[in-house]
Amino acid sequence: MTIEPDVREELLALRDQVRHLHGGMVASADGMVIAHDLRDIEPDGLAALTAAAIGVAKRLTEATGQGGFEESLTRGTDGYIAAYSAGSRAVLTAVAGPKTNVGRLHWQARQTAARIGALMDSRS
Repeated sequence: MTIEPDVREELLALRDQVRHLHGGMVASADGMVIAHDLRDIEPDGLAALTAAAIGVAKRLTEATGQGGFEESLTRGTDGYIAAYSAGSRAVLTAVAGPKTNVGRLHWQARQTAARIGALMDSRS
């Protein structure tokens, strides 16, 4: 039984909960796509970039004594890319527009990442 439909359902629910969310993706920590809800972004490339960014974020939090990685937010001129730890083996990436309420994004995405992490960890 594959986990992809359950994870994709979580991604679709997240899109419904956060206005201006363009889409989301769940990938393994090493950059392999598990499921996505992306329309105009190539998921394999985003997964690889997310894995690289998370690698740097992990080193940064460890080097500064801030503990393990939990989440990262990048703000560009046209929106946001947020990444959240989803259990021990996956990362949730959310791509959102510039009018997104970042507090709501964090609140909903953290809950979604926790549910996805539980799904992933229970099926390992």
